[in-house]
Amino acid sequence: MTVTTPPPDPARTPLTASGAHGEPRREPDGAYLDHAATTPMSAAALAAFVAEAQRTGNASSLHSAGRTSRRAVEEARETLAKSLGARPSEVIFTSGGTESDNLAIKGIFWGRRAQDPRRTRILVSAVEHHAVLDPAFWLAGHAGADIVLLPVDREGRLDLAALRAELAAHAAETALISVMWANNEVGTLQPVRDVVRAARPYGIPVHTDAVQAVGQAEVDFTESGVDAMTITGHKLGGPVGVGALLAKRDLALDAVIHGGGQERGVRSGTLDVASIAAFGVAVRHAVDCVPDRAARLSALRDDLVARVRAVAPSAVLRGADPASDDRLPGNAHFTFPGAEGDSLLYLLDSAGVQASTGSACQAGVPQPSHVLLAMGVPETEARGALRFTLGATSTEADVDRLVAALPQVVARAQAAGLVSGRAMGGMA
Repeated sequence: MTVTTPPPDPARTPLTASGAHGEPRREPDGAYLDHAATTPMSAAALAAFVAEAQRTGNASSLHSAGRTSRRAVEEARETLAKSLGARPSEVIFTSGGTESDNLAIKGIFWGRRAQDPRRTRILVSAVEHHAVLDPAFWLAGHAGADIVLLPVDREGRLDLAALRAELAAHAAETALISVMWANNEVGTLQPVRDVVRAARPYGIPVHTDAVQAVGQAEVDFTESGVDAMTITGHKLGGPVGVGALLAKRDLALDAVIHGGGQERGVRSGTLDVASIAAFGVAVRHAVDCVPDRAARLSALRDDLVARVRAVAPSAVLRGADPASDDRLPGNAHFTFPGAEGDSLLYLLDSAGVQASTGSACQAGVPQPSHVLLAMGVPETEARGALRFTLGATSTEADVDRLVAALPQVVARAQAAGLVSGRAMGGMA
């Protein structure tokens, strides 16, 4: 399949020699296929960041410098709210997706339990990011929470029947539900609106981590019906270290960080004005470009999938069918039988192709992805995972480089896996 590169994004002008305009410089001899981990700042966001970083002022100060900083924060809040279908008063700025998820899970749990001590159950999908799973399990170990992992199907999609059965049996004990908008590993979109419809009769709040979705899918906070939603800057063209939790005003939400009482009293701390200003610009640009970018990335992703299958016939695509509307346009996740994901990653990196395994690594020991295991993928197959994710700067040349390197990389990784398997067998 041939992909024709469309005209450049109007807000993404070519890079000048000084780097003062356009996108940050791309590495001329490499292919970056890990945009789900982080993606370059847009030119407009970078310009906004630099402009605000040159000013001095604490947004909580009452003098003129403080008021100027406050104005920049509130303008960004209004921009972000308008872009995501929320009210400005529903936007709580944080340091990023992990903090927003922690505030949502812990804050809603504590807020709801204060209203009714019986509410100790937290329902989360089995494929959530660790920024949701870990605070939930922390609450189980330290605050008496009961965690229910909701199952998913073989494409990583939530089992709605299991959710409805759980609510029918334990709604009175349930504090909250958290189901991500789109999976960070396999790219499957979750039925968030159906989750809300299931929870609404019981008055149970729903949180969604939309970190991967904003900028690639249509996301509307109010229309979705969720009570809280996590987003972050560096996944959509903004800076690292800034994010937001969108939360309804009537949501029971306790503070996790205490101090000066900023951000509705639930997220204290001096506001990072430069990052917030850049974040607002980045969200507006990312949301405005969704239709065109999704079409371009889908075509490029489909080309990548077809060509990977051609040069590595044993590769298995994981997640929702790319032909459906249930997958992020920039995501292609494969498992390669007989190969370890880490070996594949390092060999590709040495060939100038940067990707991700999408798996956790604890205490230096690679672990198979909990997402793949929840989808029913055998552990031996889950270990051979690679995630390729596309973004605003991705081109057909990136796919060309991947496809050129992949056959030899897979062969070497499978040979290493075979040798390792024999060695382990000899030790048994």
